[in-house]
Amino acid sequence: MKKDFNTAVAERRTFYGIGKEAVTTDEVIQEIIAHAVKHTPSAFNSQSVRVVLLLGKHHDKLWNITKEALRKVVTADQFASAEDKIDSFRNGHGTILFFEDISIIESLQEKFTLYKDNFPIWAQQSSGMHQYVIWTALEMEGYGASLQHYSELIEAQVKEEWDIPSNWKLIAQMPFGKPTAQPDEKQYLPLENRIKVFK
Repeated sequence: MKKDFNTAVAERRTFYGIGKEAVTTDEVIQEIIAHAVKHTPSAFNSQSVRVVLLLGKHHDKLWNITKEALRKVVTADQFASAEDKIDSFRNGHGTILFFEDISIIESLQEKFTLYKDNFPIWAQQSSGMHQYVIWTALEMEGYGASLQHYSELIEAQVKEEWDIPSNWKLIAQMPFGKPTAQPDEKQYLPLENRIKVFK
């Protein structure tokens, strides 16, 4: 049974234990991404977020690429734990790659020079909203996911492997799959220290 929005918000967590088994159809995942990309807001309606969905052998290849990239930059004694982590992502059903179209940001910077320094910040905010909307929607369907940031290590090879435009900048990777292990209990700071209300 699909979760309501508030339940999905509360239960959306970082899941490292994920499996390849499909929880819903891949078409539903594509619909989730399309809906988020179309309706999630962006500053000046820039719509600069770009998303790539990797499934099957493409998903596996991404994490093989990441593992080999890590092998080159970490020590041998560190690699074992890094490899386990990468394998946990590869065990999932798919990965969503989040990009920013830098040419749109640069165009807005030229057009609205008063806000030039803000456009990269606003783009990151919009990217974060896209990530959160998709992550929560996957939670509603019963998938577990996490957000990873290996962009600098793998961006060049990812662009070459999947023929990604040069003006797309890789921001984050979201592996997802059927949860196989529950995350630890989350700790919350007191809300009275985090919210102020004036009437």
